[in-house]
This record gives sequence, C-alpha cells and structure tokens, in this order.
Amino acid sequence: MAIWIILAIVVIVIIAIISIYNGLVRLRVKIDNAWSQIDVQLQRRFDLIPNFVETVKGYMNHERETFEKITELRTSWAKTTTISEKADLDNQLSGALKTIMAVSENYPDLKANQNFSELSEELRNTENKISFSRQFYNDTVASYNTKLQVVPSNIIAGIFNFKPRELFEVENEEIRKNVKVDFGNN
Repeated sequence: MAIWIILAIVVIVIIAIISIYNGLVRLRVKIDNAWSQIDVQLQRRFDLIPNFVETVKGYMNHERETFEKITELRTSWAKTTTISEKADLDNQLSGALKTIMAVSENYPDLKANQNFSELSEELRNTENKISFSRQFYNDTVASYNTKLQVVPSNIIAGIFNFKPRELFEVENEEIRKNVKVDFGNN
C-alpha cells in the first residue's frame, strides 16, 4: 500500500512539473508573439514615413532637420536587434513626428491635401495599434516574469533556465504621450 501512495505522489509531482513547465513555455511563446506584433506595427510606421515625409516636405521646407532625423531613424531601424534599441528609436521617431504634426497646423494647404489626410489617418491607426501592442506585450511579460518569481514555478523556471524578459519602456516623459495625428478633419 505504501508503494502505491509513493507512486501516486511521484506521478502527481511529475504532472505538476510538466504543467508548470508548459505554462512557462506558453507564456514565453506568447511574449515572442506579442513582441512580433509590436515589431510589425513599428515597421509599418517606419514604412509609412517616407511617403509622409515626401508629402509634407514640399510644404515645410524649413523643417529639413526634422526630415533628416526621421530618415536617419528609419535607416537605423534595420540595424536594431534588441527591445531597448527599438524602444529608443520608437521614442525618437515619436518626438520627430510630434514636431511635424505641430508645425503642420500652420499649413492649411497641407491639411487639405488628400494624400496627407490619408497618410495621417494611416499613421493615427498605426499609432493606436502600436499602443495596444505595447500594452499587450508588457502585460504578457509581467505575467511571465511574475511566474518566474513565485513558488513553485520559480523552482521549475530555475531548473530549466527560464530568464526574465525585458519590458518595452518609454524613458522620456514627453514621449510617453501618443503622437497626435489629428489635423482638424472634423
């Protein structure tokens, strides 16, 4: 009888270990997917930028420095590999876009341009998707990192070498605000 009890306990422990391990793996895969969604939306925004810049350039010749900064950021995007590098580029691009949006208010002809309106709408939609993707990613990372710290999953995580993941953070307080892409098209 004692052997059956010991066997039952061993089976229960093995099932618990497998369950915890699989839960950690599922969260890790969910984080990778969430990051991929952020990456896709950030790439989409970087892909929209050249058309947007070309549309705006003709109206705002004196904003050359901002346009050069955006072009430089877009070039740097292909070279980034870490979450923090991409977050930094995202922060810088958001600041540059805010500059363009603020200055564009002084150009009624630009605001009336159909191409500008369509690109502005695309950018606004992309900004919303980026914001949602960031939140989903960070929520998933927080769940995963919490599991790595609580008993008994922390024991399994340590045995199988699960590592904490990095949050997608904005470091500049001004950039924490969404890029406003509203041109008074009421």
